[in-house]
Amino acid sequence: MKRSLEHIEYKKDTEALAKFAKALSHPTRVAILKHLENQSCCFTGDLVDVFPLAQSTISQHLKELKNAGLIQGELKPPKIKYCINQDKWNIAKSLFQQFFD
Repeated sequence: MKRSLEHIEYKKDTEALAKFAKALSHPTRVAILKHLENQSCCFTGDLVDVFPLAQSTISQHLKELKNAGLIQGELKPPKIKYCINQDKWNIAKSLFQQFFD
């Protein structure tokens, strides 16, 4: 089988779907999104009260979700308030729906 070192170009939607899937690849991140979906917003400390994890662990999961664009954070010194990024959330839902259809 011949292998190539050429760069593969993917469609934008394919790359976006992979980015969202990677962010959702840990059960804690899925649980955080489900929790945020039922709240208008919440602070990191609130999530530490909900999930039996260290604040640093929660923060790392929030960072991954934020990097994927699924959540957004607003600085309210000394805390950060997180909520679902509705625009990206709707894009993710649409891309997953298309993928599974």
